[in-house]
Amino acid sequence: MSVWVLLRGLTRERGHWGGFPRQLAERVSPARIVALDLPGNGVLHHQCSPARVPDMIAPCRAQLQALGLPGPYCLVAMSLGAMVAIAWADACPDEVEGCVLINTSVRPFSPVHRRLSPSSYLPLFRLLASRDDHASEAIILGLTSRTRPAAVLDDWVALRRNHRVSRLNALRQLVAAARFRAPARPPAVPMLILSGAADALVDPRCSEALAARWSLPLVQHATGGHDLPLDDGPWVAARISDWLEAHLTKEQSHEAENQPYHPRGR
Repeated sequence: MSVWVLLRGLTRERGHWGGFPRQLAERVSPARIVALDLPGNGVLHHQCSPARVPDMIAPCRAQLQALGLPGPYCLVAMSLGAMVAIAWADACPDEVEGCVLINTSVRPFSPVHRRLSPSSYLPLFRLLASRDDHASEAIILGLTSRTRPAAVLDDWVALRRNHRVSRLNALRQLVAAARFRAPARPPAVPMLILSGAADALVDPRCSEALAARWSLPLVQHATGGHDLPLDDGPWVAARISDWLEAHLTKEQSHEAENQPYHPRGR
């Protein structure tokens, strides 16, 4: 049974996946779906967030080992989480079966004004100044989602109050994302890139640049925002299933081509 590991982005936790783990399970069954928290977020909010993306790999590994899941893993990751997935696949390709990277951006393939869209600057300043949980989560929802379901806002406020991310940890995660530099060559694992054309936080051209540099498949949602699994989780799960099926078909074809030829009657 394959193990699918879900990684969220800056200051977000596993609870922010909402119904997506179930939607993914329906498409890739039989599989084990595990959503993790990065240090400083979720149940790990009391820990210090590493200021370097590669230093986030070991805590993820520790959580999986505590669950008795030694790998290898399929990683589905958003934004900062996708940077962790890239670093993980690059450092330990034997541990990673594949990566699905959602709305991420990396140096040196995209400039800073695309990695963080200028239209998001004012809402982010308001977020920094806000002391109200509901207002803060409303700003984040407005930046990351095109659908903005009201019920989700209530859930996010509850998550914020239960696992409050410190301002220092938020800053350390931002520094880690800003300083992360992708390898010149893609990690030696299969990868798929998904992006939302209506992403108001990260310019979709960042995903296009990464796909072009590494010759990776890219599928774009015409109306989805930054939080693509929230805006259209079934679409994301379906695209992952399509990619997985195509990859398996390619592998089987490659294996058949390399089988020794045995003429009939001998």
